[in-house]
Amino acid sequence: MNDALFPEPAFLDVHNLRLAVYEQGEGDPVILLHGFPELAFSWRFQLPALAAAGFHAIAPDQRGYGSSSCPEDVAEYTIQKLIGDINGLLDALGLTSARFVGHDWGAILLWQYALMHAERIDEMVVLNIPFYPRPPVDPITIFRHRHGNDFYIVDFQDSDAADREFEADPRHFINNMMRRGQITREAFEQLPKERRTLSLRATMAKASTGGTALLSDAELDYFADAYRKTGFTGGINWYRNMEHNWSSTKDVLQRVRPRTLFIGARDDVVIPMEDIESMRQHVDDLHIEVLAPCGHWSQQERPDDVNRLIVDFFSSGRAR
Repeated sequence: MNDALFPEPAFLDVHNLRLAVYEQGEGDPVILLHGFPELAFSWRFQLPALAAAGFHAIAPDQRGYGSSSCPEDVAEYTIQKLIGDINGLLDALGLTSARFVGHDWGAILLWQYALMHAERIDEMVVLNIPFYPRPPVDPITIFRHRHGNDFYIVDFQDSDAADREFEADPRHFINNMMRRGQITREAFEQLPKERRTLSLRATMAKASTGGTALLSDAELDYFADAYRKTGFTGGINWYRNMEHNWSSTKDVLQRVRPRTLFIGARDDVVIPMEDIESMRQHVDDLHIEVLAPCGHWSQQERPDDVNRLIVDFFSSGRAR
């Protein structure tokens, strides 16, 4: 792994977990939560920008990723365990609260954290994944009905084939996933319904998925080296707890209290645009920005714009 691309981590003991934490800057803390298949390294453009703006940027490799612990048991990746990691991280850093940024699964985790521990969030920025209130039926049943068994989240529940196939060539998988300009929303909406299902195993099987490479060779090597060491099962186990997470949070009030900026992406085609606007009925103080053109990997694809939006939002909150 080319450590020159990113700071060396500090290691914190959090609830019998070793958490690798990458930090830059001084000032009010901002904790950045990555998604799948990512790492703290996904925030490599945001850490220096936040530091330059007078914030203390803190990006952990989350449970199951990178240089952090990767427990084997699927039950070690429940929403309760993941939320416990955030509380443990804050406690280990001596913080009662912080500002937060989340992308992909980090966004989903941050929404749930806001429902259960709003007192520990000063403000938050969420990238790409809008807030969805708890549905009346478990999400895996919904996904299976809407998208079929090939849909990646459903496929993850049914076998470990994806784990093994991704691990066979992490560099190829990451390169096929993290690309810009693969498809526009308009082109996606012209596809027949049966071709709109996202299968990550099909993505892995392709020689190329179109668009242009998002990562330099060195950046791609950084991701690939990390996943050669850990495999993908830790990250996939987050998905394998979605039914548990749904059933175990039935009494949680579906109201987001912290001041929130949502940064959407016009060409993140699995997210219907109407779902972004519908968040207003569940989020008390919501600000929305949508980047175009931009796909799912917003903070890596449009780093200057994402940095500006995050810094402006947090700076305006700091001035309040």
